[in-house]
Amino acid sequence: MRIEDLGFIGDLETCALVARDGSIPWLCVPRFDSPACFAHLLGTAQNGHWRIAPAGGRRRGRAAYRDGTLVLDTTFETARGCVRLTDFMAIGTPRSTLVRIVTGVRGRVAMELEWIVRFDYGATVPWVRRANGGLLAVAGPNALLLRTAVATRGEGLATRARFTVGRHEQHAFVLSWFPSHEQPPDPIDPRAALRATERYWSRWIGRSHYQGPWQDAVNRSLVTLKGLIYQPTGGVLAAATTSLPERPGGVRNWDYRYCWLRDATFTLYALMHAGYTAEATAWGNWLQRAVAGLPGQLHMLYGAAGERLGPEMILPHLRGFAASRPVRVGNAAATQFQLDVYGEVIDALHLKREMGLRADRNLWRLQCHLADFVVRHWAEPDEGIWEVRGPRRHFTHSKMMAWVALDRAVSGARRLGLDRDARLWQRSRDRIHREVCARGFNPRRGAFTQYFGSRRLDASLLLMPLVGFLPATDPRVRGTIEAIRAELLIDGLVHRYLPHRSGQVDGLPPGEGAFLPCSFWLVDCLVLLGRIDEARELFEHLLTLRTPLGLLAEEYDPTRRCLVGNFPQAFSHVALINSAQNLSGHVQPARERSAGSRSSVHATARGEGGTR
Repeated sequence: MRIEDLGFIGDLETCALVARDGSIPWLCVPRFDSPACFAHLLGTAQNGHWRIAPAGGRRRGRAAYRDGTLVLDTTFETARGCVRLTDFMAIGTPRSTLVRIVTGVRGRVAMELEWIVRFDYGATVPWVRRANGGLLAVAGPNALLLRTAVATRGEGLATRARFTVGRHEQHAFVLSWFPSHEQPPDPIDPRAALRATERYWSRWIGRSHYQGPWQDAVNRSLVTLKGLIYQPTGGVLAAATTSLPERPGGVRNWDYRYCWLRDATFTLYALMHAGYTAEATAWGNWLQRAVAGLPGQLHMLYGAAGERLGPEMILPHLRGFAASRPVRVGNAAATQFQLDVYGEVIDALHLKREMGLRADRNLWRLQCHLADFVVRHWAEPDEGIWEVRGPRRHFTHSKMMAWVALDRAVSGARRLGLDRDARLWQRSRDRIHREVCARGFNPRRGAFTQYFGSRRLDASLLLMPLVGFLPATDPRVRGTIEAIRAELLIDGLVHRYLPHRSGQVDGLPPGEGAFLPCSFWLVDCLVLLGRIDEARELFEHLLTLRTPLGLLAEEYDPTRRCLVGNFPQAFSHVALINSAQNLSGHVQPARERSAGSRSSVHATARGEGGTR
């Protein structure tokens, strides 16, 4: 199984992955972060999957989305004819409902079905019986009901069927989840559900404001981002999967089915500038609710509804994608101290107010508490943006984002006429600026480095001009951009840091792909430098790395020439959208965010906070 062969469908509460061989190897119900009932993606078919495909051996179909939707068609050509398999998750049904419709296109094709349900990430075999007009699978609190007119049979703890489909004939299969202690949902008309779902997505993408040369790529990224939003709360999931490895066979396998605070500001820009104010407002409100409370208890990531996560666990019964173990659920990074996140949160709340999004009246009080926390703790070492599982350090990026936190707080206080608060935060803000310029910059390298006193480069420092810490034209920033291009740009992609030295940084075995947002950040930096042709060339190269369906994972492995890491990755698609907007020139998130606030523009124009 390859990431490039996977499609993504969802209903704004959960999602499934569909492979080109007609199987569904991943489905979590009823939420994105619920235990999977199909976990073949991380194990074997016996850990749960649902395959519908032509009989007589495995073959890959040709997959394509219906324009602007998450309705996926997979077309199979056989010696006896052609058949189309349509997969979608129904929008508007009261429960998680997955629909599959087989349509004959030409000739007469023999088909086969295999349905293996294993709850609890492939560990629990359910009790399966005929009931309520279908096949009912029950285990503990979960129940799945499969309704179809096709005759099925039980065989070896699996459900199987054989049927044929002729030209214009259709066979529908509807799978619904419900709590096992409740009555099952009423039957739905699968064809009417298809029309309603297709209409929903077409209308949604029709509201996009983006007008530029990369319309198809941006639209697919927007639809994917929407598909990763947990509609009941507005939370934006980082990815649909857990434990897809950053290196096949490696141990860098993490659970990304949660909402990262760090993604907040970039996501707000992507949604707002594309015209999706309601989604931006919901995400901003989710953020505001999630971080409420004592700043010292702030987590770096939360569940889809804003829950604090339990401990990270390993699932030893799963062999892992590409034999990559361990398979993890939960994420221990949730409780790390990552100073940069305070900058992202305050910047996002600042942006929410500046863009006129509806805000709770206590929004400013929350920002004050967060800013006061930064004043007290900015000088401490932390785990940083890359969530290292090694020693804490004085990461340059973390200190820079502490500056962002206080800079946006100063801007807000002055706008509200609170000069006393502004003066308090400004002193610490300016001290951070001096500290970063003095200790984070290495004169011998002519660049800012990963942590104070280090010689190592770090791609996160491409964000320096994007957040307004210093302009892209500052010689120190230019030097940093050029040093990163020379050392971390490998095979046309920017790595977070040198791959063979990654273990020295994060305390894990070395080896990973190129983190795709870093390459998009370089695109944005080149735009700020006015090097538009270079930026466009890199951007268009990045577009070639998408799957045939236009999807991106977290990373790309230039050696193996494949996507790696969790999939699809919201941050990669957010970065694509923002870079396309920066290059298109109509709206430019990089220029807007780099301006930051009136105070940051004036400070950097005067060169405050450091020596040149």
